[in-house]
Amino acid sequence: MVTAFEAMNAVGLVAFAIVGSLKAVEAEFDVLGVGVLGVLTALGGGATRDVLVGRVPAMLQSTADVSFALLGVALAVLLARRVGTTLLDHPAVVVPDAIGLAAFATTGALVGHEAGVSPFGVVVLATVTGVGGGLVSDLLLQRVPFVLADDFYATCAVAGSVAFWVVVAADQSTAVAAAACAGSTLGLRLLAIRGNWRLPTVRLSAES
Repeated sequence: MVTAFEAMNAVGLVAFAIVGSLKAVEAEFDVLGVGVLGVLTALGGGATRDVLVGRVPAMLQSTADVSFALLGVALAVLLARRVGTTLLDHPAVVVPDAIGLAAFATTGALVGHEAGVSPFGVVVLATVTGVGGGLVSDLLLQRVPFVLADDFYATCAVAGSVAFWVVVAADQSTAVAAAACAGSTLGLRLLAIRGNWRLPTVRLSAES
């Protein structure tokens, strides 16, 4: 039986692949480029996390994750031909993407906890898992990564992983900590979408 967390992970993989693929279509990549960018967006964060903790990336051990990513690529190509890339800001893509962010951040926090890294390491691994794929895709597109400049996105993964660590430090089970991480990450992201939240930027003084 599929658990709620597994369902969230699958939704996230498809959504992330759609986002990456639509970005590639917008940049006029060929079919191979669209596929590569879509798969990297979906799986790049998890692969980076696994390398950091010294294990074979999960994407190379199972066909399930890759299959969901390829499904997302196929859906993106179909949608791009029928609707265009305006779907990048549509709730039908943005909300599943938020679900994926929550699932991936939680997976990263769990992996960090199992690997015995420091609390800071847990936060880093959770954030990398959640936003690493999007960061890689933006670099391949020669863009400033949106997680660094444009949106209240990575902050949600950071907050979720901090919640995970706080719950674990309170001697609660990892299942409770994972629920806290997923819930806080998803809740913050949905609030950010609804309120169009942005982090403040650092402005240079007029004299400089």
